[in-house]
Amino acid sequence: MNPVVQSVMFNTLLTFQPLYQSRVWGGRHLETLLNRVLPESQTPYGESWEISDRPGEQSLCTLSDGHSVSLNDLWMHHREAVFGSTLLSYPALRYPLLMKILDACDDLSIQVHPPAHLAAELGGEPKTEMWFVVHSAPGAKIYAGLHPGVTRDLFKQSIAEGTVADCVQVLEPQAGDCLFIPSGMIHAIGAGLLIYEIQQNSDTTYRVFDWNRLGLDGQPRALHVEASLRCIDFTSPAPAFQKANAAGNLIQCEFFDVRRSSLEQTQLGQPGEHLVIAMIQGRLSAAGKTLQAGDFAIVPACLSHTQRQITDVTTHADWIEIRL
Repeated sequence: MNPVVQSVMFNTLLTFQPLYQSRVWGGRHLETLLNRVLPESQTPYGESWEISDRPGEQSLCTLSDGHSVSLNDLWMHHREAVFGSTLLSYPALRYPLLMKILDACDDLSIQVHPPAHLAAELGGEPKTEMWFVVHSAPGAKIYAGLHPGVTRDLFKQSIAEGTVADCVQVLEPQAGDCLFIPSGMIHAIGAGLLIYEIQQNSDTTYRVFDWNRLGLDGQPRALHVEASLRCIDFTSPAPAFQKANAAGNLIQCEFFDVRRSSLEQTQLGQPGEHLVIAMIQGRLSAAGKTLQAGDFAIVPACLSHTQRQITDVTTHADWIEIRL
């Protein structure tokens, strides 16, 4: 397609329809804290997939001409205009990141994601992720990493005895905290947290302990003990919350670069690069579109310097920027 035509098609921030997922541990905070209109009035929604290029879960964007286009279509057929020329040779056939909002009104299972060297053998996909805490109720907890001295044998014994939680470190998060969860690190989000999750494009999770809970179907949820034992890194250091440094950097790893905004910013990224904006609070406007708390949007690479200018922003606006 002619680059000029593409620039007209993608001359604003690209927003997508949320993909809501019911979860036994979910709730209604997407409605009460982010003013979302949820599909059903009683269902506990635990996840809203905001930027997703999964085979069965495709984010859809409505363009200025009224046509809807999937994230995969953008990635495969409009890559230079939306994602930039530097990613033209990127080998993945799907957009490499998955971004969600998690509403944990109960504890999630204690789980692990497979590292790259084991994922294919186990029939899954590798998954490294990070969490940004948007809301934390009093007493909320995050479980991440093993206590020093917990070996594979001790952990396996704790599974048999039902004491897995005693082996996992407990952190007490506050709004604004950020935690990096590399593949192989055991973890669980506790009740009372609303979290933005940035991760590799993967949906592979191995549950090792689920608090003896029943699923929404009334049956015990499946556990993946052997796969979990193979994936857990028993040598990983204890995790710690991270705050943005003076440059706004939160997490930089081989899969994503996440930065916290500054109200001193006057534009969203540089011409030729794409990034994703995730609004935490307040409101900002750019390229003719306004974003507010809970909104995720792709800033297309083809936007000019002028189009990237922030034209309106509230004094308490706060957001993070995600880059490949």
